[in-house]
Amino acid sequence: MKLQLKIWRQRSATDKGYFEDHQVEANEHMSFLEMLDVLNEELLQQKKEPVAFEHDCREGICGACSMVINGQPHGPMQGTTTCQLHMRHFKDGQTIYIEPFRAKAFPVVKDLVIDRSAFDRIIQSGGYISVNTGITVDGNAIPVDRDDSSKAFDAATCIGCGACVAACPNASAMLFTSAKVSHLGLLPQGKLEASRRVLKMVNQMDEEGFGRCSNITACEAECPKGISIANIARMNREFFSANLTADKLS
Repeated sequence: MKLQLKIWRQRSATDKGYFEDHQVEANEHMSFLEMLDVLNEELLQQKKEPVAFEHDCREGICGACSMVINGQPHGPMQGTTTCQLHMRHFKDGQTIYIEPFRAKAFPVVKDLVIDRSAFDRIIQSGGYISVNTGITVDGNAIPVDRDDSSKAFDAATCIGCGACVAACPNASAMLFTSAKVSHLGLLPQGKLEASRRVLKMVNQMDEEGFGRCSNITACEAECPKGISIANIARMNREFFSANLTADKLS
């Protein structure tokens, strides 16, 4: 199948970007990244600079392969990362627009590669349990409510790809932050620091320049792991409660 590609090219965050036209012939069984590999091989043979894009596991686990494909983060398949998107979902002769995630807090490094270190700083601000728990205990030693453990596990499946930010017209990181707050705060080990955690992580999120949530819910629709916006509501409740007792926490 022959495809018309319009790929975003940008040398750095300070340079002006543009769409570059390419033609590529791909097999329908190729993944989207394999199709880009074919394109880059052709560019190298022509002594041209290949398209920079990020990837790691290529198994839908790490989220590094993040791209906006025809206006949708990770492409047209729901619950699928870019690396797990296959060319059989496109038509022969189709034009495909390929862009990096768009957000002030995600500056472009080069072409389709963005800097997602803002997510790392949000986690570093409070996305952990710092209490000394001693030696490893038996998994059944601490009773955990089944409903809470299920919700915590669902939130923990967030891979931090940033699709929620790219899908949101406000470039909000509320879904990502709330998933990290929930998966720790719902478990007994994380409850002791829950108030400090939510205050630090939300404040760091705001400092990074992410937008506000306006309940559009595009984040949940485009999330490859199906993280629920119920986590946002939970984080808002915890943030409100933590602000009421902020003086006692300091």
